[in-house]
Amino acid sequence: MAIEITDGNFAEKVQNTTQPVMLDFWAEWCGPCRMVGPIVSEIGQEYEGKAVIGKMDVDSNHEIPAKFGIRNIPTILFFKNGEVVDKQVGAVPKAVLVAKLEKLF
Repeated sequence: MAIEITDGNFAEKVQNTTQPVMLDFWAEWCGPCRMVGPIVSEIGQEYEGKAVIGKMDVDSNHEIPAKFGIRNIPTILFFKNGEVVDKQVGAVPKAVLVAKLEKLF
C-alpha cells in the first residue's frame, strides 16, 4: 500500500530516507490518476520495506508540488538520497514504473 505524503511529512518520508522513493502526485478528479492509483498501491505492497511508495494529493498539498514544478498529473517522481533522479508524466503500464524504480537499487 502507498503511504500518504503531505507537505508536512515530505522531509521525513522522502528526503530523510535511505530507501528509494516513488511519489505519485494525483488528484481525486483526475481520470488518468485513478487509472494509475491502483498500480501505485500494488507496487507499494510489493516493495514494502524495500522502498517508500507514496501518494500526494495536489489539491490538499501545494508547497511540494510547486517546489517540483508539478503542472500535469499524474506525475510520478523517483527519488534517491532525497534527490529527484527520474520522472514519469501521465498514465503508463506498471512495468514502466517498476523498471524506473528498480534502477534506484
